[in-house]
Amino acid sequence: MDLVERVSRHFADSVKTKQKSAELLAAPIAQAAELMVACLLANGKILACGNGGSAADSQHFAAELLGRFERERPGLAAIALTTDTSTLTAIANDYDYEQVFSKQVQALGQASDVLLAISTSGDSKNVIAAIHAAHERDMQVVALTGKSGGKIAGLLASDDVHICVPSNTTSRVQEVHLLTLHCLCDGIDTLLLGAES
Repeated sequence: MDLVERVSRHFADSVKTKQKSAELLAAPIAQAAELMVACLLANGKILACGNGGSAADSQHFAAELLGRFERERPGLAAIALTTDTSTLTAIANDYDYEQVFSKQVQALGQASDVLLAISTSGDSKNVIAAIHAAHERDMQVVALTGKSGGKIAGLLASDDVHICVPSNTTSRVQEVHLLTLHCLCDGIDTLLLGAES
């Protein structure tokens, strides 16, 4: 297989995964947007966490809410728990890396808040710890996972939202996670501002 064919195959695989995801995930994504809007209207905030590419996705989502997505509006309360290197390294050094997000959730989270927990495998220990901390604070959780949902799938409460990408390939899961975040931003804006004509 030459490189051009290989690249084309990646595009084709991505399209297939997104089409399958659209069928399975449109309803939970809409539910997650409604949950987040209810949180924001109640003066709550969205705390987002994840590792690696999922950390970048957390930051991307928070930036779209704090700034804007595609429409002008006031900033919305969102914090990526992945950005403060002093906090992350202090917690990892003084406790352990598994607690880098949960200790922030314990300190910053309130009952009206939502945790956006991103893990492609569903097995990230520090994300799992953050979910436990969110539940202890009576927060709801929106979990973005892939594969079978991993351990996170069994941790979620009935009023949480699980968005599990139907793929075992990490890159495909991450691609759908990014699209999901854009759908959430658009859904939040639509619910707050009305549909664009």
